[in-house]
Amino acid sequence: QVQMVESGGGLVQPGGSLRLSCAASGSIFSRNNMGWYRQAPGKERELVAYIVTGDRTTYVDSVKGRFTISRDNAKNTLYLQMNNLKPEDTAVFYCNTYPPRMDSWGKGTLVIVSS
Repeated sequence: QVQMVESGGGLVQPGGSLRLSCAASGSIFSRNNMGWYRQAPGKERELVAYIVTGDRTTYVDSVKGRFTISRDNAKNTLYLQMNNLKPEDTAVFYCNTYPPRMDSWGKGTLVIVSS
């Protein structure tokens, strides 16, 4: 079982930036594709971005050009750099493998974009 601990969320004004981190336990981190997901109030959890072998990345259209996913296998850590944040980015952000393991969801980190 891989445990995820997300951090780095907070309150930010529109146009601001945040960097999320996800510390994952277990050696499985370095052997798996990893993703960031988010759940906005009243909505279902959705995929935001994922990174696969060779550090190839994919983003949903709504965050392309604004978010960057990266990983440090030596530290078992996944990152999400978020720039030019918009109010519609407000959500709890989670990391997990891609596709997600049902037994590996962490508590997430809350991002609020508001003036």
